[in-house]
Amino acid sequence: MNETSFLNLIAGRTRGVGASLLRGGLAILSLFYWGGVALRSVAFQLGIKKIYRVNVPVISVGNITTGGTGKTPFVAYLADWYSKQNEQVVLLSRGYRALPGEVNDEKLVLDQLCPNVPHLQNPNRVDSAKRAIAEHRATVLILDDGFQHRRLHRNLDIVLIDTLNPFGYNHLLPRGLLREPLTKLKRADIIVLTRADQCSAEDKTKIIQTIARIRGNDDHVEIAYPPTKLINYSREFCHLKTFKIKPIAAFCGIGNPVAFREMLERMGYNVVLFQPFADHHHYTQTDIAHLAIKAKQAGAVALLTTQKDIVKLNQSEEEDLPIWAVQIGTKLLSGEKLLEEKLHGTP
Repeated sequence: MNETSFLNLIAGRTRGVGASLLRGGLAILSLFYWGGVALRSVAFQLGIKKIYRVNVPVISVGNITTGGTGKTPFVAYLADWYSKQNEQVVLLSRGYRALPGEVNDEKLVLDQLCPNVPHLQNPNRVDSAKRAIAEHRATVLILDDGFQHRRLHRNLDIVLIDTLNPFGYNHLLPRGLLREPLTKLKRADIIVLTRADQCSAEDKTKIIQTIARIRGNDDHVEIAYPPTKLINYSREFCHLKTFKIKPIAAFCGIGNPVAFREMLERMGYNVVLFQPFADHHHYTQTDIAHLAIKAKQAGAVALLTTQKDIVKLNQSEEEDLPIWAVQIGTKLLSGEKLLEEKLHGTP
């Protein structure tokens, strides 16, 4: 079963007796997953699992669901914000789904978005934190995907919630996409709603009401990720209007491919072919060759993808069909004062 089929299954879009039985089996597995999460939480609360502290502020950016909530551009935004406060920022991440001896796509993108900010990838983020302070004289550490990584004490816990799929189909893994029960949102110091411009007012109200029931208040920040320009593998840029109205093919290997397609359509692109791959997919030359053939058959004049995808490609074009990525920025829609108060409040 591929990723798209699995998401259709857990979302309830796949119907029938077989699908219902599969969902029932996944629900049973979720009970075991919940037991593991609960035991781990108790171990930290009782001190069985140790929490390590370092002598500089640690800002954690994470989520409560799997899949793409938009952490990477927000991490870049925070790195830029702290750098403007004359802090020596170092990013810490696990290196999820990196090939052996290599770095993952998130680091490659962050190296482009904030080239002057060191980024250490290591599953042992405690060791990375010590190294960041010793070797890079870090004064602020940003812990990417850190909400569940509790070994390293943090001064600020920021949790991102994607308004397009906020609560992971309301089930824990593997029946849904929740990494922890929603009640664990109480641990967060601040909630950030991402892609808030792509969500209807009614759906957003429901999300905020759910957060308020869990946390006792509805304080939150809302952000959008507006496209800024097109970039290719050689880091050449072109205007967003270059392919507007023209037929294009698009592909991506991210946690929320639907959001990418919707963004392209809102930008006025005529998407004649859309090919999603698994999150963090490692592309082969065959993948790109097949895409180019299908794109040309559909009448596309270019291939568009995300910045996370293009950094993993080894060529800038295939058979004269150019490949461009949509570079996005981070725009605060509401809650800027709340966010800055929290960021300034980190000791």
